[in-house]
Amino acid sequence: MKIKGILIAVIWTLLCPFTFAQKAPKRPNVLFIMVDDLRPELNCYGKTQIKSPNIDRLASRGVVFKNSFCNVPVCGASRASFLTGVRPAKNRFLVAKSMADEDLPGHLSLPRYLKQNGYSTFSLGKVYHNPADDIKAWSLKPSTVETASGGNYMNQDNIILAKKAEEGKRGPAFEIGEETNEFLYRDGLLAKKAMGVLDSLKDTENPFFLAVGFFKPHLPFVAPKKYFDLYKRDEIKLAPNQFVPEDAPSVAIINSGELRQYTGVPKDKILPDDYAISLRHAYFASISYVDAMIGAVLKKLEETGLAENTIVVLVGDHGWNLGEHTIWGKHNTFETALRAPLIITTPNLSKNKKSSSLAEFVDIYPTLTELCGLKVPEHCQGKSLVPVLEKPKVKVKNEIFAFWKGAECIHTEKFAYTEWQNPKTNTVTNRMLYDLTKDPNENTNVADRPEYQNIVAELSQKISESVKNR
Repeated sequence: MKIKGILIAVIWTLLCPFTFAQKAPKRPNVLFIMVDDLRPELNCYGKTQIKSPNIDRLASRGVVFKNSFCNVPVCGASRASFLTGVRPAKNRFLVAKSMADEDLPGHLSLPRYLKQNGYSTFSLGKVYHNPADDIKAWSLKPSTVETASGGNYMNQDNIILAKKAEEGKRGPAFEIGEETNEFLYRDGLLAKKAMGVLDSLKDTENPFFLAVGFFKPHLPFVAPKKYFDLYKRDEIKLAPNQFVPEDAPSVAIINSGELRQYTGVPKDKILPDDYAISLRHAYFASISYVDAMIGAVLKKLEETGLAENTIVVLVGDHGWNLGEHTIWGKHNTFETALRAPLIITTPNLSKNKKSSSLAEFVDIYPTLTELCGLKVPEHCQGKSLVPVLEKPKVKVKNEIFAFWKGAECIHTEKFAYTEWQNPKTNTVTNRMLYDLTKDPNENTNVADRPEYQNIVAELSQKISESVKNR
C-alpha cells in the first residue's frame, strides 16, 4: 500500500506539472470613492427628492448601510479618523484641518498598510483634507485638480465677485453653471483623471487602492445648468423641522457659520423660504452632477475589465443639515450631520441588499483589510463589517460613537444621546436624548424626563467606557 501511494503521487505530479507552481490568486483591487458633505438623501436610502441613478446602480451591486455614521462631523477630522481606523478624542481629530501626521504620529493608515502589502496606492482629489498628509502612504504623489479659473466657480461674474468679496467672505453660496462641458468643472476634471488612472492600471500585476475624493456637494453648490433643470423648483420641499428641538440645550445649535461666510446669504436665523429652496435646489443639483461623474468612473472600471476583481466603496465624509433645527451645515451631533452614506460592493458577496446594522466609519479600515485577505492591525478601533456583507441581517455592534468639540455622542438603534462635559471638573453640563422610535427627526429632547433616566445613565456609562479605550 505504501509503494502504491508513492506511485500515485508521482503520476499525479507528472500529469499536473503546474499544480504546485500556480500563483496565489491576486488580491482584490479597491476603488474608494469619497464624496464631500453627502447626506443619505438618495433613492437607495429610500428618499425620493434627489436624482442619483449612478450611485443607486452601484448600490444594487452591493450592500447599502442604512445606519452608517461618521465619527466626527467635519471634513479633515473625519477623513483622518477613518483612514487611520482610530476614533477622534479630546486631543486628536477635532477640526477641518486635522492631519493624521500631526494628531497621530507614527500611524499606520489604511493606504499605507495596503502599500506595505503589495498594493499600488493612488490619491486623487480630496482624500485627506491636506494632500500633504500621510504622504508616504501613496505610490505616487497625491494629485489634486483645479479649474481653469483656479476656484469653485465657472461663471465669470461669480469669479469676479469672489475675488472682490469683502474681508472674511467668499463668493456666492451657489451657482447655476453656464459652462455646458461638465468635464471642465472641478469634479469633471477629477473624473477624467481617475478614468485615465484606471486605463493605466488595466494590465498591471499589482492590486491597487485608488482613492478618488469628489469635492461636491461641498459649498459652494456649483453644477452645470442641466443638473438644476432635473428639478422643478415648485416640487422642492423645505425641511419639515426648521426649529430648535424642544428642550434642546443652546450649545447644540450652531449658527451655520460655514454657510454665512458666503456672499449674499441672508442674516436671518431661519433663512427665508425662497432662499432656502434655492440652496436645497443647488445642493440637489450638485449631487446629481457628482453622481454623473461617479458614473463615468464606474463605467471606465467596467470597460477596463477591472470591475470583476475590484471592491468599490462609496462613502460621504459626514452628513449636512439643510435647514433642520435651523442649521445649515455639519458641526453638530444631530443625525442629519452624523449620518452619511456607506455603500460597499464586492466581487463575491451580497448584491442589492440593504442592512440596518449599525456601522461607523472607523469600521471601514478593518473591513477592507479583511476583504483584501490581510490581518486587521491591532490599532484599529472599529469592527469589520464583512459578516454584514455576507449576511446583511447580521449585526456586529449595538452602538456607534461620535465626538464634536466637547460633545460625546452615542447612537443605538432606538436612541441618540449626547452629553457635554466641563473639561476642568469632568462633570456633565448638558444632555440631549432623542427617542428615535417615537421621534426619528429628533424634535424633542427627553434627557430630563423621569421615564428616561435609566436610559440616560446607561448610555452615559457606555460613553465613559468608550472614552477610556481611545
